[in-house]
Amino acid sequence: MSYLWCYMEILYISVIAFAHRGSQEQQAHSRPQEISTDSWYPPSVVSSPGSSRPMTPSASTSSSFRPTDRPSSLSNVSPAEAAGIIAMLKDKSVDELRKLLSDKDAYHNFLHSLEPVKTQSRVRDELRNETLQLARENLEKEPRIMELRNQCRIIRTTELATAQEKLHELERKKEQTQKHYSPSSLLHQLQEAMNETDEESEALHRQLLNGEIDLTAFVQKYKKMRYMYHKRALTHLAAKTSLAS
Repeated sequence: MSYLWCYMEILYISVIAFAHRGSQEQQAHSRPQEISTDSWYPPSVVSSPGSSRPMTPSASTSSSFRPTDRPSSLSNVSPAEAAGIIAMLKDKSVDELRKLLSDKDAYHNFLHSLEPVKTQSRVRDELRNETLQLARENLEKEPRIMELRNQCRIIRTTELATAQEKLHELERKKEQTQKHYSPSSLLHQLQEAMNETDEESEALHRQLLNGEIDLTAFVQKYKKMRYMYHKRALTHLAAKTSLAS
């Protein structure tokens, strides 16, 4: 409602100014009446900083009273809006202006008849209604939100747990496979295959010496074994050299 305080302030200043001017015009015929200081206006509107009494003009006040004589904060009211308020007040009689100062209902009726105040009130009401509508829609969605939360909790404790366990198992298999086929592991496997082939060829040679195999069969098997051994040995040497560089 801060915008209403701005309009209340400029309206108060304008009413005081016009009432004072009307009192001066009546001065030639009769003693001007003071504007009552028993105003219902809030102190934040009628009191200037450092003053405990409303600033109302009287016969003892300076005849050069102007709205700008009083410090105010009217940055939220445009010059055009202020001019519109002044235009609605300039044709009012002194009695009508005094009534605006003393009659709270008359003042409120006049204040809310101002077009800028109507516009601000309409915008305020629209925003309030939209906010209430959004709040109602959010409350209507609350059961669905709770249902989705429960579904997420179930998924997290059942399906997700199973999927995570399977993922961990696959990651372990992946690590084992990578370790099995790493360069160092392949070199070790090749070295073991070389040693195995060498031992088999030596065993075959002992069979020949013991007469357990004839020469023709020995030559064929032994030749094949030694070929395989030297092939693996050369491959192992080439791999070690490649890794070292």
